[in-house]
Amino acid sequence: MTTEWRGKWALVTGASAGIGQALARELAAGGTHLVLTARRKDRLEEFAAELRGKHSIRTEVFAADLAQKDAPEEIFAFTKSLGMSVELLINNAGFGQFGEVPAVETQRLLDMVQVNCSAVVHLTRLYLPEMVERRSGDVLILSSVAAYQAVPYISVYAATKAFDLLFAEGLAEEMRPHGVRVCALCPGSTESEFHTVAGQDHLKFAEKRRETAEKVAHVGLAALAAGKPAVISGGGNALSVIGQRLVPRSLVTRIAAGMFRPK
Repeated sequence: MTTEWRGKWALVTGASAGIGQALARELAAGGTHLVLTARRKDRLEEFAAELRGKHSIRTEVFAADLAQKDAPEEIFAFTKSLGMSVELLINNAGFGQFGEVPAVETQRLLDMVQVNCSAVVHLTRLYLPEMVERRSGDVLILSSVAAYQAVPYISVYAATKAFDLLFAEGLAEEMRPHGVRVCALCPGSTESEFHTVAGQDHLKFAEKRRETAEKVAHVGLAALAAGKPAVISGGGNALSVIGQRLVPRSLVTRIAAGMFRPK
């Protein structure tokens, strides 16, 4: 699986940390050339240099903030200017925010929808036509186990990830006749900066099942290569999702509220 995209170009959003960085590392180890994009250019350049030196691949860096509506067009124009064909698009960038909706800054919530949903659709729509034309290409979309239920106190985040999951699953079936694979990767709690950025460091219960970013990245790439429309990382997470289907949704939401409610 690690050589699935050898010699091809992959674009990874949110590549400066966490799962995005782990995805880039595994792809680089398999000989994939990389376009890395995130907000922090200095971290991107340092990371790109590391991967070039270690794996003898080509790397390009483009700093962009996907909370800005024009960012997807700018990223697409950058890759077009280099004359490259992006064979693998990884929509990894995203963030969450803990707290009751009225207590969270309005713009923070709107930016979350923009990054987690709108930018995903925009970037995917920009790169799909060329994939369809050449009848080859892959799209990996980062969703979450939170996509399978309402989660009070991260309500907007869970809703955006539900969007990502359903978008990926529907798109996977649309693109199947065109030879293009699409997969939603649904991790649970993962070792990354996500919890700190989202203000969730106090949720100690999540630490018990926390997976490494490397494990999650490997699961996602393997599922995409196998043609799966979605994959849940971690057996415990998968069992949890299955269990939720056996009880009323309102009860699942109430239980989640008890787990996430601020003390």
